[in-house]
Amino acid sequence: MRIALSQFTSGPDPEKNLELIEDGARRAAEAGARVVVFPEASMACFGTPLAPVAEPLDGPWANEVRALAVAAGIVVVAGMFTPAPEGRVANTLLATGPGVEAAYDKIHLYDAFGYAESDTVAAGSRIVTIDVDGVRIGLATCYDVRFPELFRAHADEGAVATVLAASWGAGPGKREQWELLVRARALDATVWVAAVDQADPAAGGVVADASAPTGIGYSMVAGPDGTVRDCLGAEPGLLLADLSVDEVAAVREKTSVLANRRLGRAS
Repeated sequence: MRIALSQFTSGPDPEKNLELIEDGARRAAEAGARVVVFPEASMACFGTPLAPVAEPLDGPWANEVRALAVAAGIVVVAGMFTPAPEGRVANTLLATGPGVEAAYDKIHLYDAFGYAESDTVAAGSRIVTIDVDGVRIGLATCYDVRFPELFRAHADEGAVATVLAASWGAGPGKREQWELLVRARALDATVWVAAVDQADPAAGGVVADASAPTGIGYSMVAGPDGTVRDCLGAEPGLLLADLSVDEVAAVREKTSVLANRRLGRAS
């Protein structure tokens, strides 16, 4: 199955960001992709007050994403913010398009490297997968990549791939950690990991809030053997990848890490 990763820099205006999603969905569909994944915070960049822009899943912004997905004939996965109790929001991935309607709220919040996502965001608790053309795909967001149990849970539920939407924080060693973690999650769950980050704002001439995780680029696809199959640079771009279900089966036959687990195995 062909998927696309649309790496861009979102701004604070949800309406303008819809234009980026429309363009990315159209280009991905024209290239034959069945799924296009946009970054975390596609609705509005971090560094923006989130509560005022948050909308429910049946609100205008999500409905417009649904319309764009239908018009392009492709499944769209995009990061948005939905209202949560006590004035906070949920960091939500909306997955919508032909035969697909799901939402995942980020489970692991980015309370690290001097940033406290939990100050404004409520954590999710539910593992979510989607089925596209008979292929099961898990949903994950950014800081989730540091927690291998989520990716193994996707595999336990029959997923052969996980899509990871991110707005990765910049800093010393962070690019190296990004690649290492994406590859490690692919290898220890024996799944494809298709990881799309926000483009580095500086690469596109955008001035961003330096205190917020606004992306570094370098979206990538890692195979179930942990090897990087393709990667973008820091600037905006579209990455296309063909994910083989048969390769997952072959890797799992050789590297039986899921079958050989003694701890944390699904019952």
